[in-house]
Amino acid sequence: MAYLSIFEGAFGIRFVIDREECLSHDVQYDGDSVHISFVLIKADALWRHGQDGVDLVIKGPSGDHIHDFRDKTSEKYEFMAQRKGVYRFCFTNKSPYHETLDFDVHAGHYIYYDQHAKDEHFKPLLEQISKLGDALHNIQFEQHWLEAQTDRQALVNEGMGRRAVHKAMFESAALISASVLQVYLMRRLFERKLGTSRV
Repeated sequence: MAYLSIFEGAFGIRFVIDREECLSHDVQYDGDSVHISFVLIKADALWRHGQDGVDLVIKGPSGDHIHDFRDKTSEKYEFMAQRKGVYRFCFTNKSPYHETLDFDVHAGHYIYYDQHAKDEHFKPLLEQISKLGDALHNIQFEQHWLEAQTDRQALVNEGMGRRAVHKAMFESAALISASVLQVYLMRRLFERKLGTSRV
């Protein structure tokens, strides 16, 4: 018996979440390997403080609880689908801001072949093809996850840069105001001293 891995059920989506969003994915076969990843890209608030994440609850076809994540900004997870059917992935955003979220799900299925006469020739070949397919899928999955992480970090850096510029401008304005106030107070002090010494 040999097996071949096929990643046919895969999708990736980037969407804006306000409070709660549920996505579903149809797993075609019992025992499929399901890979998921998500990255919180950005919030719609320029001066946002803190690193609030989102919650994710994964439920099976009959509503059974598979796994959940709490307050995560990014995560990767893999599980084996015990039954075929529609799996639900529900994200909850507890922050007051709209969040942009990148989500990927891949379902892999292993097909078993019964070879009669030439099994010893085909089995090693099919095993290597399966390993190569898994490796390529994992590379693609990692690349997309890293790309989403890079997008998130670029937005964080841009926000920090803007905040630094605004802070520098505010500090400069405060310094100039303090200097002008000092000059004014010193003039008044010298005017009073000169005015009292003449009398």
